[in-house]
Amino acid sequence: NEELDLKYVKQVVLIIVIVMMFLFPKIYIQQQIYFKSREISKLKSEYDILKEEQKVIGASVENIRFKDQILDTMF
Repeated sequence: NEELDLKYVKQVVLIIVIVMMFLFPKIYIQQQIYFKSREISKLKSEYDILKEEQKVIGASVENIRFKDQILDTMF
């Protein structure tokens, strides 16, 4: 009777170990995907902000060039 109990416990532990072997990599991969997607989202928002800033700076440069050309033709 004791051997049967010990055998049963070994089987249960083995099953738990096998299940853990399959679950832990899945959980790890899901976490990595989540963190990478957060990082990508953050970088995308920073990229969008920089693109808008580039447009504003470009418009400012065009304005300065235009004013410079107007002043050059006046003198």
